[in-house]
Amino acid sequence: MSTPTPPFRADQVGSLLRPRYLLDAREQFATGKIDAAVLREVENRAIAEAVKKQEAIGLPSISDGEFRRSYFHLDFFRHLDGVTIEGNINASSSVQNSAGFSPPKLSVTGKLRHQYPISLGDYQFLQAQTPAKVKITMPSPTMLHFRGGRAGIDAKAYPDLEEFFSDLAQAYRDEIETLYQAGCRNIQLDDTNLAYLCDPKMRADAAARGEDPNTLPALYARIINAAIEHKHQDLTIGIHLCRGNFKSGWFASGGYEPVADVLFNSLNVNSYYLEFDDERSGDFSPLRFVPASKFVVLGLVSSKIGALETRDSIIARLEEAANYMPKNNMGLSPQCGFSSTSHGNNLTEEQQWNKLRFVVDVAKEVWGTAGSAR
Repeated sequence: MSTPTPPFRADQVGSLLRPRYLLDAREQFATGKIDAAVLREVENRAIAEAVKKQEAIGLPSISDGEFRRSYFHLDFFRHLDGVTIEGNINASSSVQNSAGFSPPKLSVTGKLRHQYPISLGDYQFLQAQTPAKVKITMPSPTMLHFRGGRAGIDAKAYPDLEEFFSDLAQAYRDEIETLYQAGCRNIQLDDTNLAYLCDPKMRADAAARGEDPNTLPALYARIINAAIEHKHQDLTIGIHLCRGNFKSGWFASGGYEPVADVLFNSLNVNSYYLEFDDERSGDFSPLRFVPASKFVVLGLVSSKIGALETRDSIIARLEEAANYMPKNNMGLSPQCGFSSTSHGNNLTEEQQWNKLRFVVDVAKEVWGTAGSAR
């Protein structure tokens, strides 16, 4: 029997709540009580347990929960030559106040270079735990531009931004090719910036940095396309748009209309993981831009609250979305990960697994399967 391949009717964004013993081990590592080898063994145990739980509820898309990361993006970018992590990015003030947090800011302080495989060891361990085609997540390359703009990229290293974009794309191509040669066939890029460009305040902040929020979506499509331009035919690349996810807080709001045409018709990805859990994400009308060749995983189940949605409400929303694109080109997932940072959202592990099981069950009812859509 062949292994199911993406896209899947039931899916997940990737991050899972960290078990308490893993958080304790990470704290012990930070204070020097254990070394990196001991921490990795604890991570291995937690990942192996999470894989079994994902398999038990019938998820066809298997993740390592991002258990080796503190932040979904920083623990990737810190491995690239030329990247510095310092300061914070502005969020919508009401959100920033409610969450008590604003994301760290990435700066480019030297020439970008892919020094060594970043995710290879993580992929190899995860794949060894399951016969499924596992998914590897990594931050979108756009995050090295939006969070600082021209001012966040050292002018001595890159007097010409085109050289920066070229080096950035090459770093991603190197990483993706390494993963592909090791057997990886499912990669998800996590992008906050295209979603942030749907938020009036974030757009105003970009303009204040000297950027044109109306042309940034096309630039970001070009950056992402360059990063994946050598992708193999049997490699599925999806992109998740996120409006922020920290302790059940969020950092941006607004419907997809400002970026929809570029998002669906200029980006050369196979699939999209889109937040549609509440009014912050707007209505489904931007889905009218989705071409017949693309697949959209609708994030209708909230990863930010513990209360479980009802079957009828989710099925009704799928029917509503079907007014704008074919239901056959859809899947279902939580709207985001459950723990984009190690802090985790405000729900229990039991509630998290109930949500994921619910996604699987609804997908089976609507499409007759939680597995491959094609």
